[in-house]
Amino acid sequence: MKGIELARKYYEAFGADMIREQFPEYGEIIAAGLTGSGSECYGYDDGISEDHDFEPGFCLFIPGEDIVDRKTEFQLERAYAKLPAEFEGYRRQRMAPAGGQRHGVFRIEDFFTDRIGCLPENMTTGDWIRIPEYALAEAVNGEMFRDDAGLMEDQRNILRNMPEDIRKKRLAGHLLMMAQSGQYNYNRCVRREESGAAQLAVGEFVKHAMATAFLLKKRCMPYYKWSFRALRELEGEETARSLEWLLTTDNDKKTAEEKYFCMEGIAAGVIEKLQEQGLTQAVCGDLEKHGYSVNDGIKDSTVRNMNILVCV
Repeated sequence: MKGIELARKYYEAFGADMIREQFPEYGEIIAAGLTGSGSECYGYDDGISEDHDFEPGFCLFIPGEDIVDRKTEFQLERAYAKLPAEFEGYRRQRMAPAGGQRHGVFRIEDFFTDRIGCLPENMTTGDWIRIPEYALAEAVNGEMFRDDAGLMEDQRNILRNMPEDIRKKRLAGHLLMMAQSGQYNYNRCVRREESGAAQLAVGEFVKHAMATAFLLKKRCMPYYKWSFRALRELEGEETARSLEWLLTTDNDKKTAEEKYFCMEGIAAGVIEKLQEQGLTQAVCGDLEKHGYSVNDGIKDSTVRNMNILVCV
């Protein structure tokens, strides 16, 4: 059973009644769901995932102490702790997993502060610039099973709607890195017979190509372990297969030539999508020039004049 399905069933079997019977006055402002760290929050868990940090459980999110006081928070934590220890053949763990608590009661502000440094509604331009894309992805993954007042979803929707100037700044940096690693440095490393350095260049190209694919769909790439899985959902098997081939093949003369043309083909596809979205005015196959063109389209002069690589 998938972890998110297990979490929903566990909540519906025990959590919903617990809130209704023991905390009826707070029912509308307690959000319940599964989000945060762990493959189950992306729906990517499998049998291997069950060897650690896998249990029946869900998250309860509450607003600040001006609405839900510390005493009520403690009572809610106690009530959650008393829920059945076994469910659907799985047992709740006694120890907190590596990285901290994943299930139970969270203050909404604390949950987001732990992941991105602040509440989304309080994010500044500087915050949007500094927060890694995988952290933004983790803060909006999973599902809310209940959020009557929209206290969690309102915050999550802010993160889902990255300001366009920030998206352009991130895209510009990734495009420049794709150009430097794939269109320029890869062949130079191959000519110098530096196979290891050549493969590092390929790795950089792939990483930034993937991030670009997500940003072109107005999404953020998740943690590297799940990036290919998420890319297949986003773009289909062909793109992921091409990028995996780049990473898993040698750099002998014949293969290196094929890899270079593969990267140029991927670059051409990216440029086509940039043009479709009106993000670039450049007319060429050089991703670096397109990166600078995307950067030139940023409206906020402060963001536009920052180093083009500030986000990457």
